[in-house]
Amino acid sequence: MSPPLLQVNDLKKHFPVKTGLFGRKSEFVYAVDGVSFEIARGETLSLVGESGCGKSTVGRAILRLFEITSGQVILDGQRIDDAAPSTMRQMRRRVQVVFQDPFSSLNPRMRVRDILAEPIRNFGLAKSAEDLEVRVTSLMDTVRLPREALNRRPHEFSGGQRQRIGIARALAAEPELIVCDEAVSALDVSVKAQIVNLLQDLQSEFGLALLFISHDLAIVEHMTHRVAVMYLGKIVEVAPRREIFAAPRHPYTKALLSAVPLPEPGAQRNPIILKGDVPSPINPPNGCRFHTRCPYVFDRCRTEEPVLRAAGGEQWVACHLEELP
Repeated sequence: MSPPLLQVNDLKKHFPVKTGLFGRKSEFVYAVDGVSFEIARGETLSLVGESGCGKSTVGRAILRLFEITSGQVILDGQRIDDAAPSTMRQMRRRVQVVFQDPFSSLNPRMRVRDILAEPIRNFGLAKSAEDLEVRVTSLMDTVRLPREALNRRPHEFSGGQRQRIGIARALAAEPELIVCDEAVSALDVSVKAQIVNLLQDLQSEFGLALLFISHDLAIVEHMTHRVAVMYLGKIVEVAPRREIFAAPRHPYTKALLSAVPLPEPGAQRNPIILKGDVPSPINPPNGCRFHTRCPYVFDRCRTEEPVLRAAGGEQWVACHLEELP
């Protein structure tokens, strides 16, 4: 069995918050508090959960857009969470990102030609000006945009077209892993389907690995290999797509899936209504973090953290509910 392309081990990111008179007292937002997973080459892992659960923070921590509090991020056997700038430069070529907003993530002053050429020049991938032009026009073909659009600026495109440009810019560096941070959430339904199909085609063509961060489980079901479910800074379940959608183990996963709209008119569903609000990440509850909203809570849930279980090559955080006879 080949080693994974990406390993994340006990990743933590705590953001300091100044409180009190003159900001003398410092508290922390426990945005990500011990997250571990792996992504194989050519695999799509979807990271899902409610807004504010920390999934986007995980993606940005992997990209080293900020320094992590603790843990390890290992790319192809080499740690990158503490890599020197010279080492990190080449690692950035191998891990690229597609952001949520396809407008603010593109420089409005640059033409598409320059946007796509920038990473190629930055990493020295073109041997000549002619090679650079070939690569840029080829990227437009790859994301199914007309070549004559190279001289336009981002504001001249629709949202879906701008996201295609963002995908093309990520591909320009010839990466092995792309972090898609809510890459389709700002798009119309029909455009979402087109972008998802494009990502799947690109994955097959280039052997890309994808970390697909989303709250849209309907989209996730059609494009992922495995799903990791996050709640309040922790992963509560990781399993293959079929197992997650057919037989979820954790009560939180069940509640999320019960809220997915059904495409059939008049179809009946029985949503699981969770009581209460998500606790503050500044003061998360002890024990299982979901126990304040769980319909099956036990006394031990309030004091004991769930343990990691493994079966059939998969790992998940075992709910105390599983230990009942």
